[in-house]
Amino acid sequence: MNAAQPDAAEIRRRLIDHISADAVFHGDFTLTSGKKATYYVDLRKVSLDHRVAPLIGQVMLDLIADLDGVHAVGGMTMGADPIATAILHQGAARGLAYDAFVVRKEPKDHGRGKQVEGPDVSGRKVVVLEDTSTTGGSPLKAIAALRAAGAEVVAVAVVVDRDTGAREVIEAEGVPYLYAIGLEDLGLA
Repeated sequence: MNAAQPDAAEIRRRLIDHISADAVFHGDFTLTSGKKATYYVDLRKVSLDHRVAPLIGQVMLDLIADLDGVHAVGGMTMGADPIATAILHQGAARGLAYDAFVVRKEPKDHGRGKQVEGPDVSGRKVVVLEDTSTTGGSPLKAIAALRAAGAEVVAVAVVVDRDTGAREVIEAEGVPYLYAIGLEDLGLA
């Protein structure tokens, strides 16, 4: 490939560089799970950045490329939203037709009372997305809401896996777990 069109390995390396430089913070942090950590990966610092969002979309498209018949991608709002949008746009640029959806924490108490927003997912294959995973709680909530909406969840795909048990929790639910970047890639292992 020429310099104007970097290959998948170069795109992934550039994404790792951006995450390492702009989204990894060192110090004392309390995670959603209540556990303490000496670093925090704030992927929204890069997933909403015009330079990095396309890289995330491309890397995640490559990650889910072998999943057959996927109609839509998304997950719990807010972390999954920019990831789903990046996949939608980069997929369209490649001639792929992935729709995106948003899963609310609770069903709306007005209007149509929906918990899953976007194109209808009933009877469709979907991938649950997450920016970073720790316990797997958010993807499990999304899986439950999507199954209640009639979707077939074929995988959970995560940008950065913290290697803190999310994979095991998701796979125990019978859903394959995929991730693009691990702690070792970020020098955190």
